[in-house]
Amino acid sequence: MSAMPVCLYCQHVNPPQETECRQCGMPLPVLAAHAAQRRLRRFKWFCIGLTIFCVTMFFWLPRS
Repeated sequence: MSAMPVCLYCQHVNPPQETECRQCGMPLPVLAAHAAQRRLRRFKWFCIGLTIFCVTMFFWLPRS
């Protein structure tokens, strides 16, 4: 049997199948960890895209 997840914000104990806290609606810790990894991956891709854009603009824009 899986542990009962406790909300990090309001400390309410939730059933194992829940994805959000029944009391305050915040994501429960298991999904919060997964969401943090997803945000980090998106941030990395944003940085890569911004770098490619800056390099492209460096070579594309006219110089006087």
